Amino acid sequence: MILLSACNLGVGVDYSNKGSIVVYDEPKTWIDFDAPIPILTNKVPQLGIDRLHLFVDSLKGKRIAIVCNQTSMVKDVHLLDTLLALNLNVVKVFSPEHGFRGDISAGEKVSSSIDPKTGIPLVSLYGTHKKPVESDLSDVDIVIFDIQDVGVRFYTFLSTMHFVMEACAENGKQMVVLDRPNPNAHYIDGPILEPAYKSFVGMHPVPIVYGMTIGEYALMINGEGWLDKKLTCKLWIIPCKNYTHKTKYVLPIPPSPNLRSELAISLYPSLCLFEATTVSVGRGTDQPFEVYGHPKFPNSEFKFSPKPQFGASNPPQAYCICNGFNLASSLAKRSYEINLNYLINARDLLGDSIEFIDQGAFFNRLAGNAILKEQFAKGWSAKEIRSTWKPGLEEFKSIRKKYLLYN
Repeated sequence: MILLSACNLGVGVDYSNKGSIVVYDEPKTWIDFDAPIPILTNKVPQLGIDRLHLFVDSLKGKRIAIVCNQTSMVKDVHLLDTLLALNLNVVKVFSPEHGFRGDISAGEKVSSSIDPKTGIPLVSLYGTHKKPVESDLSDVDIVIFDIQDVGVRFYTFLSTMHFVMEACAENGKQMVVLDRPNPNAHYIDGPILEPAYKSFVGMHPVPIVYGMTIGEYALMINGEGWLDKKLTCKLWIIPCKNYTHKTKYVLPIPPSPNLRSELAISLYPSLCLFEATTVSVGRGTDQPFEVYGHPKFPNSEFKFSPKPQFGASNPPQAYCICNGFNLASSLAKRSYEINLNYLINARDLLGDSIEFIDQGAFFNRLAGNAILKEQFAKGWSAKEIRSTWKPGLEEFKSIRKKYLLYN
């Protein structure tokens, strides 16, 4: 381990000789990375974006790009507006899935354009242009990444961060990650992604729920050599303060159009596999990821009918009457594992596997392997399936431990 003295960014540490700097404002000359950061859990968590004083002086005279969306707020002001108000030179914004304003449906094209409020160019990092190219960064000195994550492998903001880190490494640019609490950081669960199923909805050998903040995850990408050709990004992390992985954090702004509530975010790891099936998870209703149902489920008291709307332009089972299950009663319970019983119940109610999982390749990409689909087809129980995850989870926990910033 290499310890660095205080610089104009505060006190930092070179993480595992991989060029990653964690910036603190603790009154210390040296930081020992093996020692936990002091956490005061009775205080409200401060996000990386709330601690701009730690690095804002280092941005003067720099040409800045930011990777952000509607969640990138300092109090009630967007990060872009905040930096411009400080007379800093923001030259462009990179926008991820759902767009700069978070108003584009899942999977829909995000076009490059000009922000009408500020006149700043908006460069899409979704669709065919997922990674910045040399020309995108030629007029940039430093990239700031600030997007709210939900701690689930197939949430595509992780992949966007990977590609931005890789582009920065290839072009000699520095990158700042403003860390944020993860609402699902209190547990780790799911199968580990196998290399053959790497895609934009899963790029790294991690479980579905990985129990890390996005800043910790960036350290892991660097430290494990997951960038192309094992490149290293010159990375600064601005960590949260007064936060632990067990801290319950309710997101003040929906991170995407169909994760509108605390319940939906909690259920997302368990319900997202339905996206590769004929079962609806409520897209096109006022309860996305809070319900599930199907027209061929047995008649039930709870019914819903998806219709095209904001965030769901072409929802599964549109205009059909779906018999189903309302999971609103789960609100009082904090999830501590992926609940496979929803999928098993749907499998049993539908019977025919073709009727159930109609996008086999996509299901495997979401699961991170081909085994889970086979296990469902063979009628395995949740307990039997979960037992096959244990070896991979134990190995991942030992890797994860090296990159944790919080108690």
